[in-house]
Amino acid sequence: MTISLTPQSSRIARGARGAPYLLALALVLPQAQALEFSGYVRSGAGSADGNGSQSCFQLPGAQSKYRLGNECEHYIELDLRQDLLTLDDGSVLSVEGMAQLYNEYGHTPEFTGEYGFARMNQMYAEWSKVPALNGGSLWAGRRFYKRNDIHISDFYYWNQSATGAGIENYELGGLKYSYAFSRKDSYFQEPYINRHDFNVAGFKTNPGGELEFGLSYIDKPDSTDANSGWALTAQHVQSDFLGGKNKFALQYGRGPGTGLGYTGDVSLDRDNKSYRLVEFFDWQITPRLGGQVQFVYQKDVRPDGSDQDWLSVGGRTSYAFTEQFKLVGEVGHDQVDAVDGTRKLSKFTVAPTWSPAGPGFWARPEVRLYYTYASWNAAAQRAASALAAGSALSDSGAFDNARHGSNFGVQVEYWW
Repeated sequence: MTISLTPQSSRIARGARGAPYLLALALVLPQAQALEFSGYVRSGAGSADGNGSQSCFQLPGAQSKYRLGNECEHYIELDLRQDLLTLDDGSVLSVEGMAQLYNEYGHTPEFTGEYGFARMNQMYAEWSKVPALNGGSLWAGRRFYKRNDIHISDFYYWNQSATGAGIENYELGGLKYSYAFSRKDSYFQEPYINRHDFNVAGFKTNPGGELEFGLSYIDKPDSTDANSGWALTAQHVQSDFLGGKNKFALQYGRGPGTGLGYTGDVSLDRDNKSYRLVEFFDWQITPRLGGQVQFVYQKDVRPDGSDQDWLSVGGRTSYAFTEQFKLVGEVGHDQVDAVDGTRKLSKFTVAPTWSPAGPGFWARPEVRLYYTYASWNAAAQRAASALAAGSALSDSGAFDNARHGSNFGVQVEYWW
């Protein structure tokens, strides 16, 4: 969508700051024409076994959870991008900002306080299509940058988003080179830690196949008992495969590089290591049948004895009986081998879905009725009780001492 600032929206812009500014601009979108507006919304209501607010299932030690019928928050992203100036050489100067709003289910959606927040998660300037960079760009600010995620589990396994500056996609010899210097992964990272991300993309391996490599280096902070670290990532992307795309990634990190795509714990030295394998595949075999499957394995080696292995296997599929009605199902299993035993969680969801935009797997908006059932073992319950008291798997959560439970509810999801 493209819009332009009207006199009314200009007055709002002068008098607003941060998230309220973007929300105010959204109110005048129908009058607009040259400002790019995009966003994401999910919201709903659910109940845990018919008793109280929905409680979501995530295994302690797992870095993600399977999302369908298993999200316990209202979440909104509103993004505005404006091209300010096009120079004679064809390069473009732009600014972009995004407001992020979050509020847990079961609490008044005020998007502030203990159960919610509203903040700016993007605000940066970019000079793109620069001839001197062979079509690459320069940028500075806080931005989403080179994010790689698995949709069904919302797992950002390789994510270089941060507050910083960089050169992106400088093309030379058929390859694209990028460098970013950053100091803060996210709003929730309290200390400022210098990180350097180098990427090289564009290695053609086969028809429709391409390799990309990345190196992250984390500087040693000034604080006592801190260390430097690094991580390597290699990823192969295969396009046009059974109507979809396949991604396969290998990652390795040491010290703070064990964050594998993020800045990890700077108190860890080089003897601390993490390995990760990621494989996931999107398909749209017919206009009515599509889905996504994933396999993730991560091994953490810790000299202090807190070694851990995480395995995650699952998938989501949708079949459209009509142009606007789909039946969506998802199954997922997480397992964590830790010093206190092997924790296990299995989760299943079925969701009759109204899809006014069409029958495809990725078509949005979707309005879903869902039923989710999950079961977990005693080791998972012990870990949750110790590490996440009050969570779904703990003995103080919505399901008490039971090692199974269910949620049902309704949810809308939309991106544009």
